[in-house]
Amino acid sequence: MNYLRLERVTKTYGEKILFRDLDLMVNQGDKIAIVARNGSGKSSLLRIIAGQDALEGEKASMWINKNIKTIYLQQEPEFSPGLNCLQAILEGQEEWLKPLQALHQAHKHSDHTETQAALQLMDEAKAWETEAYIQELISKFKLPDYQFAVDSLSGGQKKRLAIVKALCNKPEFLILDEPTNHLDLEMIEWLEQYLENSNITLLMVTHDRFFLNRVCNQILELDKGVLYKYQGDYEDYLEKKALRMQNEATVKDKSEKLLRKELEWVRRMPKARTTKSKSRVDQFYDLKESLQGPKELGEIEFEIEHTRLGTKILELHHVCFNFADKKIVDGFSYKFKQGDKVGIVGPNGAGKSSLLNLFTGSLKTNQGKIIIGDTVKFGYYRQDGMKLEDDLRVIDVIRNIADYIPLKKGHKLSAESLLERFLFPRPQQQVYVSQLSGGEKRRLYLLTILISNPNFLILDEPTNDLDVITLNVLEEFLMDFPGVLVIVSHDRYFMDKLVQHLFVIEKNGIIRDFPGNYSDFRSSSSYLQSNNEDTDKRAQQSEKGKENKISFQEKKEMNALERQNEKLAAERSQIHDEFCTLTLSQEEMIKKNNRLLEIQEQMERNELRWMELADKM
Repeated sequence: MNYLRLERVTKTYGEKILFRDLDLMVNQGDKIAIVARNGSGKSSLLRIIAGQDALEGEKASMWINKNIKTIYLQQEPEFSPGLNCLQAILEGQEEWLKPLQALHQAHKHSDHTETQAALQLMDEAKAWETEAYIQELISKFKLPDYQFAVDSLSGGQKKRLAIVKALCNKPEFLILDEPTNHLDLEMIEWLEQYLENSNITLLMVTHDRFFLNRVCNQILELDKGVLYKYQGDYEDYLEKKALRMQNEATVKDKSEKLLRKELEWVRRMPKARTTKSKSRVDQFYDLKESLQGPKELGEIEFEIEHTRLGTKILELHHVCFNFADKKIVDGFSYKFKQGDKVGIVGPNGAGKSSLLNLFTGSLKTNQGKIIIGDTVKFGYYRQDGMKLEDDLRVIDVIRNIADYIPLKKGHKLSAESLLERFLFPRPQQQVYVSQLSGGEKRRLYLLTILISNPNFLILDEPTNDLDVITLNVLEEFLMDFPGVLVIVSHDRYFMDKLVQHLFVIEKNGIIRDFPGNYSDFRSSSSYLQSNNEDTDKRAQQSEKGKENKISFQEKKEMNALERQNEKLAAERSQIHDEFCTLTLSQEEMIKKNNRLLEIQEQMERNELRWMELADKM
């Protein structure tokens, strides 16, 4: 079954043509990823498909199957203001979520009749499984409870909430723009397995190469406005692309010989051209343009002279750090060595960024000591630290740091040449920062860190929004980086290529030094044991839930307990107010105090019974 068909679609951005006369078809069961350099139009293409951007081109057409459920998840999701998490998930949903909407609306109004009707509706629609599914997703993606305000969520939490909402919609066709951004490794692996094993048809943009390799069965590369199709996973794509480029090189070699012959003829041609000779000259220029193609962006090359690093680099001695009541680091000690390449892994909120800030001294320890060597020069790429001025041109951003960059053997590299090597051609260097794509801004921000010539490089989620091509070249640079490298990244491929060992953040601030990369850690006995224990626990809970399925009468009892506790809480508040008036006699005070004890005991009994019933449900 055909889900999507695009024909002769064009997209321009100012004077820049992203792609022209592009065709695309998606069929049921396809799991397609689009890869391209930043600024090539990947996200623009998805927005056109989602109907957010208009079609361009006289003969452009788009058809999308209206008989299937299609969901588009953009890079930066937006929610209506003033909603809580549950309202955001349920907003705009289909008929199958109406029973759940009715139940939570009844709880909000505390109306007994309304609640009974909602419970009956939940039973009739067999919607309790839906409730459990949403709860599981909220737990899996580490979101706050139902009542938490969406406006108070971080950008990463909003992205995870958007994923939960998309999956709750039970889509048949899912369009995703960088779905793994803001997810920790555990979440990525869960989503990866879910999409791999589901019947959902996928069209996505992602730079996560593990994700590409395990989920996709087709890769589309958008290169110089042309869409190349490769069947298979990421490994197949690399092999077939290399073969295509080899074939193009053969064609190019033959074309070059023809071009030289034509050039000789053009040079001998008399100035007064006949119609016949003019057509041959036009043919020559067409051949020349096809041979050269659009001017290729420069290769990223790094020959920067790095600052010397002494023997004493960074030492941590029994470091402890707490944030409020939460223990982030507990008794961690380590001495960094020349050439150390360390990855830091742990779930979202475990304190990875806090640990990096301790390294640089921007956070102070509660206990222990951190010693920073005299020769250490930090380069810190912060996940949320990109502060580029929109009204500056790209070249000015670099010139504000340095006009020339020192290279090895006493040479210098101009800011313009450096930008070219970072895939910013001369014309684009005159573009304002506000006109760059998200990935291009990230690339420019990364460049501002690297040209400061650090010898201790800290990268906090550097791969977000960077394209696969930039990542490959960045990896080549970092593999040869002579200083100390510390990486926090959810990109497993990136981590595997670069790090020698890991700092694994565990519960209660314990940090373990693991010898190996992420794949080594994932296949280690301790990781497998931890995951098996979690799986067994979930299985036991699931079996318990099946054995103890809650009845309609028990649901009624739960609602009755809630209403009784509300009344008891109101009575308790009234007694507290009466105590404050200071008008009670001693006998009345004793009586009121005894009543408070009775209320407290009754509320505790009600809560225990309610929790028993909730566990069964």
